[in-house]
Amino acid sequence: MAGDGTTVTIVDDGLAAKAAPLVDKLVADQVASKLAAQDPTLWGPDAESEASIRLSWTTLHKSSRPLIGEIEALREELNGEGVDRVVLAGMGGSSLAPEVITSTEGVALTVLDTTDPGQVADALAGDLERTVVVVSSKSGGTVETDSHRRIFAKAFTEAGIDAARRIVVVTDPGSPLAELAENEGYRKVFLADPHVGGRYSALTAFGLVPAGLAGADVARLLDQAAAAAQVLGEDSADNPALRLGAAWAAAHADGAEKVVLADTGSGITGFPDWAEQLIAESTGKQGTGLLPVAVDGPTAPGFADAGPDATPVAIGPAVGAAKITTEGPLGAQFLLWEFATAVAGRLLEINPFDQPDVEAAKKAARSLLDNPAALEGGEQPSTVDDAVEVFAPEGVRTDGDLVDVLRSFFATAPEGGYLAVQAYLDRLDDASAALLRPELAKRTGLQTTFGWGPRFLHSTGQYHKGGHQNGIFLQVTGAAEQDLEVPDRPYTLGKLQHAQALGDGQVLAEHGRPVLRLHLTDRAAGLAQLVRAVQEVSER
Repeated sequence: MAGDGTTVTIVDDGLAAKAAPLVDKLVADQVASKLAAQDPTLWGPDAESEASIRLSWTTLHKSSRPLIGEIEALREELNGEGVDRVVLAGMGGSSLAPEVITSTEGVALTVLDTTDPGQVADALAGDLERTVVVVSSKSGGTVETDSHRRIFAKAFTEAGIDAARRIVVVTDPGSPLAELAENEGYRKVFLADPHVGGRYSALTAFGLVPAGLAGADVARLLDQAAAAAQVLGEDSADNPALRLGAAWAAAHADGAEKVVLADTGSGITGFPDWAEQLIAESTGKQGTGLLPVAVDGPTAPGFADAGPDATPVAIGPAVGAAKITTEGPLGAQFLLWEFATAVAGRLLEINPFDQPDVEAAKKAARSLLDNPAALEGGEQPSTVDDAVEVFAPEGVRTDGDLVDVLRSFFATAPEGGYLAVQAYLDRLDDASAALLRPELAKRTGLQTTFGWGPRFLHSTGQYHKGGHQNGIFLQVTGAAEQDLEVPDRPYTLGKLQHAQALGDGQVLAEHGRPVLRLHLTDRAAGLAQLVRAVQEVSER
């Protein structure tokens, strides 16, 4: 148990017995203390060069302290000017942690990690007079984030507001965004530690600046992490990070390569969504890895009825089918799961700090944007059923209705495989799409993930291409009632969203994975029709 009460309990006796020798070996090899000391040799010679510039997250509870005063000073300035609405433009590691932090603390943050024109338009419709936009990108070239920046800058200007005074930037030193921010005279630039990868950046400026500006107590987060850090760096069998990483690896060796994550009363809101990126992007490569499956709670399909291919993990007290539990405050949990993921990487013999397969989908999307004909009418549906156009892979029958298509598609899943639902929709107005995950998990018996596109491309997208190749992919796209121009770019948000869906689908197909795309010509009617069809799948 860490000094702050952070604990990991392996509830399942069989799993505990299998994890114990791994923990003993980790202790003997001094993995925890070496990790805390930022030893880049822990993952082998192939990973050493990358690890040498990716380990500063282990001491962020100390190095991020100067941010506290800077954030608070800017927040007071903005509030003094009547600016108290914070919009975050960021993807993946730049958005998931701030969303968890602010949701847990009950403070408002509008997160834009989407290319859906309707969702962005809703954010634009808020009170611009009270709005500051945090543009957050590690590389400084994230296409979604740059699009949001351009759209809001134009909107501010058209409203008679000095756009430069309403844009705050978080990026790495020397990035194109850092240079742009200086040239444009943006309100404030926070330069993050470049030796921290995006998915490990919760306690850097990427996590703390937007959350702190929104009113979260970021000093308390760092205090919580600091209280846990000492124990997480100890070479002891009681080290919760060693126990958690070893349990994941032991389960994986036994055929359970999925990790099902449910909150069981932790007091933390949305933690599985953050952990999903951390685990999937860190471990899903070289044909191996842990697939995180974020579910609504311990009674959800996939958790309550998990089979031998999955390990249910509770964030909070032990409830129901949980085989592992983790407890502790948010700042400590961030650090615990980061340590555990790095430990699991060593046991799985992969580099937990690279993401070799992420660029493929981005490249395919860029290629489609450069070829508008391929986006507009270049692909004809296999069949149409009312408000749903079906684009089916080879081998899936299309001579019946939507229920027949789905049944045929689900039959392509290998034993012990998984189903990934990818919804390129508005996660506010089309929120009912999330109902598909539990319905599909219940009716197919497959571990089923759900991701909003394109945000999952910055999260589980790495695992889809680099991890265990036993997934099947259901893409849901939809006609947009309105579109938004991206200033000084040759595409709209709607075209970018469409290109991202098609591009990722192409890459998955090249990996030999079945991809079924359902395009909703009317989103509300199409979603209702799709949910009804899913409910009928097991009845025929």
